[in-house]
Amino acid sequence: MSFVIAAPDLIAQAASELSGIGTVLSEANAAALLPTTGVLAAGADEVSAAVAVLFAGHAQTYQALSAQVAGFHAQFVRAMTNATGAYSAAEAVNASAFQSVPQEALSVINAPSQALFGRPLIGDGANGGPGQNGGAGGLLYGNGGSGGTSTTAGVAGGNGGAAGLIGNGGSGGGGGAGAAGGFGGAGGLLYGNGGAGGAGGSAMFPGTAGGSGGAGGAALLVGAGGAGGAGGAAGLLGAGGDGGAGGAGPWIYGSAGAGGNGGFGSGGIGGAGGAGGSAPTLGLLGHGGAGGNGGGGGDAGLAASGGAGGDGGHGAFLWGNGGAGGFGGDGGVGADGGNGGFGGAGGASGLIGDGGAGGNGGVGGAGVGVSDSIGGFGGNGGAGGAGGNARLIGTGGAAGFGGAGGEGADGVNPSAHAPLSQAAPGSPGAPGLPFSNGGPGGKGSDGTGLFEQGGNGGNGGDASGPQANVTGGKGGTGGTGSEGTTGGNGGNGGNGVSTSGTSFVGRGGDGGTGGDGGANGGTGGMGGTGGTGGTSGPGGFNGSGGAGGQGGAGGFGGGTGGAGGTGGTGNVHDAFNDRTSGWSGGKGGAGGAGATGGFGGAGGAGGTGGQGGLLFGNGGAGGSGGVGGGGGSGAIGGTGGAGGNGGDGTQFTGSGGNGGDGGTGGTGGDGGNGGAGGAGGAGGLFGQAGAHGAGASGGVGGTGGDGGVGGDAGLAGTGSGGGQNGTAGGTGQHGVDGQDGLHG
Repeated sequence: MSFVIAAPDLIAQAASELSGIGTVLSEANAAALLPTTGVLAAGADEVSAAVAVLFAGHAQTYQALSAQVAGFHAQFVRAMTNATGAYSAAEAVNASAFQSVPQEALSVINAPSQALFGRPLIGDGANGGPGQNGGAGGLLYGNGGSGGTSTTAGVAGGNGGAAGLIGNGGSGGGGGAGAAGGFGGAGGLLYGNGGAGGAGGSAMFPGTAGGSGGAGGAALLVGAGGAGGAGGAAGLLGAGGDGGAGGAGPWIYGSAGAGGNGGFGSGGIGGAGGAGGSAPTLGLLGHGGAGGNGGGGGDAGLAASGGAGGDGGHGAFLWGNGGAGGFGGDGGVGADGGNGGFGGAGGASGLIGDGGAGGNGGVGGAGVGVSDSIGGFGGNGGAGGAGGNARLIGTGGAAGFGGAGGEGADGVNPSAHAPLSQAAPGSPGAPGLPFSNGGPGGKGSDGTGLFEQGGNGGNGGDASGPQANVTGGKGGTGGTGSEGTTGGNGGNGGNGVSTSGTSFVGRGGDGGTGGDGGANGGTGGMGGTGGTGGTSGPGGFNGSGGAGGQGGAGGFGGGTGGAGGTGGTGNVHDAFNDRTSGWSGGKGGAGGAGATGGFGGAGGAGGTGGQGGLLFGNGGAGGSGGVGGGGGSGAIGGTGGAGGNGGDGTQFTGSGGNGGDGGTGGTGGDGGNGGAGGAGGAGGLFGQAGAHGAGASGGVGGTGGDGGVGGDAGLAGTGSGGGQNGTAGGTGQHGVDGQDGLHG
């Protein structure tokens, strides 16, 4: 039985070219017509004339034959052209008639297997709806359907459908908010790639974690494993979702799938990267999949550490390289910086092949300061991953580098918080009994609750008369404020007694000392006012006003010292129209010490290099340690409190109190220590040992803070000098070098 194959487009092209050839021949014959048919005789004799007639006759015969050939040529070209059109028309009719036959035949073929097994023999699986699994591919041939992406919070994405004998697995669908992604479908039994895993959904609410990524589908005999899905992003202060694992590699030939990347932590821990897929333990040829990168920790978190990188997958048993480890995620910026994530370890090779490189550790986050006025510590850098080992012939994988430590924050002197409440005041002093002094005022209660201000001291009791030289009670001390708040004011001193005789009259009580400001830079309380001196009778001496109370010290972290109290007023002498001197105003409180700078984070240790093959191969180089972070600078000390005004005298004013001393500047934070270098890998029998990793430099210490400003003088008083500058922080230590590997 013969088979005829026609190509209408080629026949039409040949007819066009033949038509062109006929045109060229016709033009050549026309050009030769006159010169050949009109030949002149060579002479006047009969022989010459006969020869000329003979040649002319041959030319005319040629022209007649050429005309016949041209007609045949034109007829042949027309026949070819008509045949091309007829064949094309027949093809169009046949295509229209048999267009539905293959689909109908395929439906007939698939009907029994669809009824028995729920899947066709030939054809692709249907894609899943939202959150639904994809359909399986045909038993003989066909790709699996893709899983549907979930649109409902908390519902996972659909899994991808599996392929039959030949075909690719379907990809997994993305997860809904906070839910995991779907798994990728398995590849065909004979040939086909595994489907990729679906991405995890982002977190639903603040403080919740993102969904984990779906695992990639496995390849079976020949093909590549599917990549793992990425982890979902976290809500505020939540953890990122972990990346999905890569699909396993095939038994005969092909690579395993890469792991998915971890999700970003929004103020929480970043998600871990998924592990790379491994080739089967007894597989022949194939490489391990690379590990996914860890997610970064978000800023301003309580534990915003970066996620760990995924480990690389192992190579096939006979030949194949190990997969590279994923990079650790960077730590987030926070009160104390988050730690960088560890780098993933490289995968081991097969009998022949190189080990996978270890992943680098993540960088530590920078500190921004904590509530007690100490600068935040920088986060530690993550350790680098170990390099993968070679088994028989091959080079060990290089180790990952350690991550750099985060920078420590500068110390700050935060502003005082407005108190939400105030502790109970001290009880007032009891009045003096006859011929006795007034009772002292009670101490104000200390602030203990959040932003609770210290209570005011109680007022001193008045002296009781008639009697000379009895004194008003001393005012009570103000309570200490809670963190970041103002201490309570000291109580006022009691008044002295007045007499009508010629003896000395009572002195006014001293004002109470202001309470100390709370930690984190609270302002010291104001000292109490001294009591008024008693008035004497004719010929007696007037009582002196009490001394003003001393202002409270500023809180740690640079708070301002409290102002000193005003001295009490002296009273009038009736007979001589004289006054005694008012007492000195109280001394201003000392300024608070400046805040200390935060320490820099330590650099991460370098990973260990992989071992070389037992027979041939060099050991992998050890990773270098991460650089230590720099320490933060110290803050400026607080300003000393103003001295109190002296009390009024008769003709001379009392001396003003001295200004308070300025606060001492803060100490700079120490730099972080450099990370230790990794050890080099051991060499094979005929290989070189790996070089050790170098230790990194330590971080530079922070600058010391400036001393505080001296307090202002009271009226007619003298101010004090400023405080001492803070000392600089120490430089971190250099990291230790790793050890060289052993020779084979």
